Amino acid sequence: MAIGAMRAIHAAGLRVPEDVSVVGFDDIAEASFTNPPLTTVAQPKLEMGRKGAELLIEMMQNDDTPSDATLTLDVHLVVRESTGPAPH
Repeated sequence: MAIGAMRAIHAAGLRVPEDVSVVGFDDIAEASFTNPPLTTVAQPKLEMGRKGAELLIEMMQNDDTPSDATLTLDVHLVVRESTGPAPH
């Protein structure tokens, strides 16, 4: 969606990041190849899958495991060139 937003911003005659900053989510491979390269939030997909599988196995083996368990993992911001200071 962020890549589409960058195209729409450009089509409207605005510039990224000079006029509008854009941040994506998920750090897809294409993010580093856009013009300008897209700043994005990266999430630990492998760890998410591993922890989810561990939780599922625990739930199957232990009736005491709550079915609404919450798991929080760290994400990080991958700063590229699609963000900048607000225009004055």
